[in-house]
Amino acid sequence: MTHGVLVINAFYEHVDRDGKDTILEFMPRPAQDMWLACLWSKWTAPGQPELLSFAVIMDEPPEEILAAGHTRCPIPLKPENIDAWLQPDMGNPDAQYALLDDRERPYYEHRLAA
Repeated sequence: MTHGVLVINAFYEHVDRDGKDTILEFMPRPAQDMWLACLWSKWTAPGQPELLSFAVIMDEPPEEILAAGHTRCPIPLKPENIDAWLQPDMGNPDAQYALLDDRERPYYEHRLAA
């Protein structure tokens, strides 16, 4: 597993609104780039096609995302923690969890996605 970051300024999620699938756009306020904690991996086996996988690390949502109907939220890293995230001490998983806990906590506005 390799650590990475994804730089975004909004994200989109499906929510159920009155039994209808609706896509919402969530934007941090004030507007800002967010550095999301990610993991990626490359798997190979003889005679098999290469498999690349990627995941954004998610957690419980703040109240405003939960109130909009979604049950998870990506974890934005603090800029000062990016280098430590990208070059992890694999013998110290507690240090990695500490980086995820010491996260940015913006307020997220939302709107219907076009």
